[in-house]
Amino acid sequence: MTTTPNKLVGRTARTAGIAGTAAALVLGAAFFIHHNGVHASDGYGTPIEDSSVAPLTDLDRAMETVAAHVTPAVVNVAVTARATGEQVSSEDQEPDEGPGQQVPPQFRHFFAPGGPFGQFGFGQAPPQPQIEHGIGSGVIISPDGFIVTNNHVVNGATDIRVTMNDRRTFKAKLIGTDKLTDLAVIKIDGHGLPNIPWGDSTKLRPGQTVLAFGSPFGYFQFSVTRGIISALDRPNPYANDARKPGGFIQTDAAINPGNSGGALVDAHGELIGINTFIISDSGSFAGAGFAIPSQIAHNVAESLMKTGTVHHGYLGISMNDVNPDNYNFFHLQETTGAIITQVTPDSPASRADLKTGDVITSLNGKPIPNGSALQVAVSTIAPGSTIQLGIVRDGKSQTIELKVGEFHGGEQVASADQNSSAPGKTGKLGLAVQDLTQDVRQQAQIPSQVNGAVVANVRPGSPADNAGLAPGDVILEVDRKPVSNAEQFVNDVRANAGKDTLLLVWSHGGATYRVLHPADSSDNQNGM
Repeated sequence: MTTTPNKLVGRTARTAGIAGTAAALVLGAAFFIHHNGVHASDGYGTPIEDSSVAPLTDLDRAMETVAAHVTPAVVNVAVTARATGEQVSSEDQEPDEGPGQQVPPQFRHFFAPGGPFGQFGFGQAPPQPQIEHGIGSGVIISPDGFIVTNNHVVNGATDIRVTMNDRRTFKAKLIGTDKLTDLAVIKIDGHGLPNIPWGDSTKLRPGQTVLAFGSPFGYFQFSVTRGIISALDRPNPYANDARKPGGFIQTDAAINPGNSGGALVDAHGELIGINTFIISDSGSFAGAGFAIPSQIAHNVAESLMKTGTVHHGYLGISMNDVNPDNYNFFHLQETTGAIITQVTPDSPASRADLKTGDVITSLNGKPIPNGSALQVAVSTIAPGSTIQLGIVRDGKSQTIELKVGEFHGGEQVASADQNSSAPGKTGKLGLAVQDLTQDVRQQAQIPSQVNGAVVANVRPGSPADNAGLAPGDVILEVDRKPVSNAEQFVNDVRANAGKDTLLLVWSHGGATYRVLHPADSSDNQNGM
């Protein structure tokens, strides 16, 4: 079953629906008052003494202290924006799907057109939408009213209203946005406002207690949930833009649509992340929420506050992670690092003579565990800075010095493909290839500088399919050796029968390494 990342901004038309939703929740709770014949109001027995549950009550008091400290600095952000009317494919779709679509399915009838709280009244056909109303969250980070939120909360906004925990409402000014990191800064006029100090996300560890703050579904304002850090350094899940840096914090603290831009804090009440999306089939929280780490958010916010813009570092490479499937092909001792799969011409990487197949293991002396970590680190480096990259080339370690460039929207920034390989299955490879003729090149829109053998067909469920190969892909290398045509590719793969084979594959404008696991037998001619 396919899951997609869901951004958390809520799109609704009016707040009247909260009455119906609350009523439904209250009624639902009433059904559980009686359990196995026991009445909650019977009142027999005595409370457990404090001394017997001291660890629990101490934890409660600690969480209450953190919540009381943070909540005043968390705000509700209501946005009016012009409707774009854009249509996106299901693969690229992000969850600004219109009023009520971010509400759980069992409550959507409250917000449907023609429903009791529908946007257009009782049974009226909706006119062509001209504006949208978005509801998200934000965090005050300075006493004079600077607020961090998500770019997708305020994108296209014509009016931004901020409501504080004490019910004061302010008109906010947009200071700046950064689409690449999905961050934005807005400002309200004030002084002595409650605010949250930044924490250090690089010191976080899985299992730490965290609290998430925001306005789930846009209505349940100033909610707080508790959980742990489930994982760190999660990669970018957005298939529509591999240039976006990853490094996300994963948490099981419940966040839902409307929590976008809300605070993720540690036990000291420090801001260690900005809530941004969930992975869910239903559109509601399913145990996996994600936040932009403060390592990224702090730098971006400071830059937006000072200049209204952000300048991201740029190398000009695409990458794969080193993993147990591919590390031995690069003569590595450990399964850490980022493998360069493509170098953009006339980029900082190309001028420093970085090459396809180089493995980046450190940046300025600090280990690089994977491509996502490198993306995050590079994106926070000021353009023009000189850095040292530790690399492994053909099994030999060396250091390369280069000057970081500046990312621009039309350029290719360091990107990582986390789907570079998959477990193989026994049987034929399930792969047919052909020469890259001029007709094929034009039909598949393959650039002139790309050369190799074109994938003509892939059998579903085959080892080739499991490795992520698809018709139209171009196989550039077999086991680090260039491929000139289909016949050479077939011969190279057959010569490697019974062993894992490393392929460098060009697909959709970028190159990635794929591991093709051994097959039991092969077809004749150019079929594998």
